[in-house]
Parts: sequence; C-alpha cells; structure tokens
Amino acid sequence: MPERSPETHVIDFRAAEHLLAARDPRGAIRLLDPVITAHPENTAARLLRARAFFLAAQLRSAELEFQIVLEREPANSFAHFALARTLERANRPDEALRHFRLAAALEPRPEFLEAARFAPGAGRGGREAGASGDAEW
Repeated sequence: MPERSPETHVIDFRAAEHLLAARDPRGAIRLLDPVITAHPENTAARLLRARAFFLAAQLRSAELEFQIVLEREPANSFAHFALARTLERANRPDEALRHFRLAAALEPRPEFLEAARFAPGAGRGGREAGASGDAEW
C-alpha cells in the first residue's frame, strides 16, 4: 500500500462521504478505517464511519462509534439522534427514547422533537421522522 499522508486521508474522507451518499456504506468504511487508525481523535471521521456502519446494518459498531463521538462531544445533538436511531433499529426503544430526548433538548429541530415525542403526533414512536432521514446521514 502506498504511503499515507494527511492529504490522502482528507481525500479518503471526502471519497467516503461520496460513497455514503451513493449508498455504498461498506466502501466508505474501508476508506475510513485507515483514516481513523491514523487519526483516532478525528470526530468527523468517526461520525461518518458510524453513519456508514448504521447504513450497513452493523448496529453494534455504529453504536460504539456514536458513543465515542458523544464521549468527546456530549452536546452533539446529531450524534444523540443517530445513536437513538441505531438503538431503535436494534429494538432497544427505552434507550433510544433517552437519546432522542437529549437530541431534542440540545437542538429542537422538528424531526428531533417528533422522535422524542415532544411534538404533536409524536406518539407513533418517531419512526416516520427517520424513514427519509436515514438516507441523508
């Protein structure tokens, strides 16, 4: 493998973003693994890899990555929301609701409020709010 540099890591990160947008989460994970190995403190790369794990249905790996992000950035509303979606998908609704509520408290976006059951019509478990949102992240 050729020598890796900060520049190649940036290129790999950007390419991983494109792969994720193209619905190739496994390809994104392959590109992000060496980036995170070289820069384990890079929260953006970890968040992107967590999203890729989620879309690849590797829920335990996604959960662990989101938790690492939240250890470093406890006020990251998106990480709470994404962790909640992961827990919800893993059939752990009580844990998910806690993180949905933290996300909504940190940033009262409509989809966060609905998932947290703070918005009108939110008694449906919040799943409708994430059906289209999963593709975005």
